[in-house]
Amino acid sequence: MANPSSDQTAVLKSLTMPLALTRAGMISENLWRAFWPLIAVVLVVLAALMLGLPAHVAAETVWIAGAGAAVAALAAAGWGARRLAWPSRAAALARLDATLPGRPIQALLDDQAIGLDDAESAAVWRAHQARMAARASTARPVRPDLRIARRDPYALRYVAALAFAVALAFGSVLRVGDVSDLAPGGAVAATGPTWEGWVEPPRYTGLPTLYLNDITTETLRAPEGSRITLRFYGSETETQPVTEDVSGRPLGEAAAGSAADFTVAQSGGLTIGGAGGRSWQIEMIPDAAPTVAIVGSAEAAAEGEMTLPFEASDDYAVTGGRAEIALDLGAVTRAHGLAAQPEPRPAIEVPLPMPIAGSRDAFAETLIEDFSKHPFANLPVTISLTATDALEQEGAATPFATILPGRRFFDPMAAAIIEQRRDLLWTRENAGRVAQVLRAISHLPDDIFRSETAYLRLRVILRRLETFNGMGLRPAQQEELAEALWELAVLLEEGDLGDALERLRRAQDRLSEAMKNGASDQEIAELMQELREATDDYIRQLSRQAQQDGESGDQQQGQQSAQNQMQMGQDDLQRMMDRIQELMEQGRMAEAQQALQELQQMMENMRVTQGQGQGGQSEGQRAMEGLAETLRNQQGLSDQAFRDLQEQFNPGAQAGENQGNEGRNGGQGRGQSHEGQGGQGNQQAEGQGEGDSGSQQGEGSMAETLADRQRQLREELQRQQGQLPGSGTAEGDAARDALDRAGRAMTGAENALREDNYAGAIDRQSDAMEALREGMRALGEQMAQEQRNQQGQGDQDGDMRAQNRDPLGRNAGSNGSLGTDEGLLQGEDVYRRARDLLDEIRRRSGEGARPEIELEYLKRLLDRF
Repeated sequence: MANPSSDQTAVLKSLTMPLALTRAGMISENLWRAFWPLIAVVLVVLAALMLGLPAHVAAETVWIAGAGAAVAALAAAGWGARRLAWPSRAAALARLDATLPGRPIQALLDDQAIGLDDAESAAVWRAHQARMAARASTARPVRPDLRIARRDPYALRYVAALAFAVALAFGSVLRVGDVSDLAPGGAVAATGPTWEGWVEPPRYTGLPTLYLNDITTETLRAPEGSRITLRFYGSETETQPVTEDVSGRPLGEAAAGSAADFTVAQSGGLTIGGAGGRSWQIEMIPDAAPTVAIVGSAEAAAEGEMTLPFEASDDYAVTGGRAEIALDLGAVTRAHGLAAQPEPRPAIEVPLPMPIAGSRDAFAETLIEDFSKHPFANLPVTISLTATDALEQEGAATPFATILPGRRFFDPMAAAIIEQRRDLLWTRENAGRVAQVLRAISHLPDDIFRSETAYLRLRVILRRLETFNGMGLRPAQQEELAEALWELAVLLEEGDLGDALERLRRAQDRLSEAMKNGASDQEIAELMQELREATDDYIRQLSRQAQQDGESGDQQQGQQSAQNQMQMGQDDLQRMMDRIQELMEQGRMAEAQQALQELQQMMENMRVTQGQGQGGQSEGQRAMEGLAETLRNQQGLSDQAFRDLQEQFNPGAQAGENQGNEGRNGGQGRGQSHEGQGGQGNQQAEGQGEGDSGSQQGEGSMAETLADRQRQLREELQRQQGQLPGSGTAEGDAARDALDRAGRAMTGAENALREDNYAGAIDRQSDAMEALREGMRALGEQMAQEQRNQQGQGDQDGDMRAQNRDPLGRNAGSNGSLGTDEGLLQGEDVYRRARDLLDEIRRRSGEGARPEIELEYLKRLLDRF
């Protein structure tokens, strides 16, 4: 080989570092392959020493094992020395050259064999050398091959590594030096026992157990009630003194081979004498008593349930609590039936609700109980809350004086009955007075009682009261009469629910009375919901009456009298009630009261118009409108689930799209209703509107909120199935089968939402909407068949049908056909809007950054449309 040129020399110098690293890797590779048995033996021995295994076996066993380990180590070292081959520089250069294409390093070291005198051959050789030098300059160090699976088929190296890792985690390096104590002159082995100790805090603290042998500090903090356990090893004739004053009883000297345990009850010292003894100053951490406090006023719902918010805390955890409610006799106005001395009654005691999940060291909860039937209801009481921890320590809140909330009765007669019931429960001495009052108020029943049933029940109660009082009223009879008076008051308050007009007036009166008396927001909201339901029932009753009038030939007379009546639709009523609720939420009670009076006046003169109400509609038309309403609500729920799915994988991405989506959500907010659906349909729409706002406020419970809305929609569909006409016909059976499929799909969507499976829920909702459309088509065909079978339809009936609208808001087709050529979206370019939506779906499906589950859903949409 000729001397390399200056360029070749520079290239070879640039390979110095890669060559050195490659050679070092080869050295480590050879060392590992030769001495891995020795390393495995050393790791096993260290693991045994760090885990303290020699202390648990006889000294002879330890020395035999040590001798065996030494022999194994010498054998492994000799085996490795014979197999160790030190790599040369040439071998490292060859390995480095083998990683490069064309072996450029060897080419740089080669000489030109022929054509030395030929200038062209020499030029070709130099060009070849230049290319090889360029390749050689890109050389990188070669990684060593440390795989020895073929040399260790039983993976003994992994066993040794695992033992050493366990020793590092659970052992101590300091124990390696303890092996010297096993020598013939070792102090512990020859003169005394060894020991171990643990400090175990109470389980409810959640703190870990401490190993005393590893604690090097002189001060040790332990919670109150911690259990200290000591174990001693060694000869049975040897003892080791132990003194402590943390439990209040001295232990004295402990015999070797025995165990001692005690509980930390106070701060003090712990000393283990003898060889290898230790001492600590133990500082006890006292367990404080829990605390509990009432953080709000006691409020009552419309049905009488009391809600009382409170907070509780403890240094570890609150395990339970109770609320004690006692009559505040000093604050009672002692007049009328309360003037007599009350009968002794025990205080009410109910358990406090605890968090089902999460930490109990500090939490806020609400006590919800119904005490409406209790004798203390609506009387001054003191509420005392008590919390308990794991040590049975109790912490009490400051007694809270309040009026015990109970159900409020707005009907004057019902309120009078409840007052007499309270007097009867106050003391049995009031029985004669209560009988006189009840006899007085029932003297002229025609002017007071709206129902003969209520009057007869009152007379029965009165007769029994007088009989029992004459024979000596007993406590059991007192409770029986109190229950009968309660049921009578409820009957008077709620009345006959079948009388929609009376129920509507009563709901208006209750809401008006609540606004005057300053009721809570929750109670007003529930009374407002009751007013909505009563209004819906009244509208249905008027609609049925209008239909009956039309069938009996009084339709013309009804149209003439309607000119003197106020014409308003169900949507107008809902908007007016929304306005009343908005005024109440803003605290403008005077304006809300005035609006409520206007609503009462309008309802007295109201007549549902034929074009807006249900009068004159057939049973099939009402069913069709109800299914259309359900379909719209299901579409809105599916859109909301899709937006939540996007928000889940891309938070904040939908903030700019919410405004544009509001017109496409398909749901209905409060104040929006559709005739033919009835009260439940309106409640469903209102519930969805409220659910939307609630889902925006609490994202943690979004899936549960959507699942509850899906359940309500499924229940509404079941109600509509029960009212579906056409039983026994082919079209009617087909509609019912389709609605059954829709119900099952809704159930699947509800279950998927409760499992946070938005994609599965959206698929099931899509199946439900398709089944609803099939049911509507079948129902429409049935309606068309019925109309074709009808005879004697005149021009007047045809003109009236031309004014009707189908369930989707379009003009109904002729001859009972379902749908027309009229656009679904009135006043809007439907095809342009459809193209825009399709383009938006395509745009989003092309964005690779979106979550995979969303892209799959968009792909399914494109495949469908």
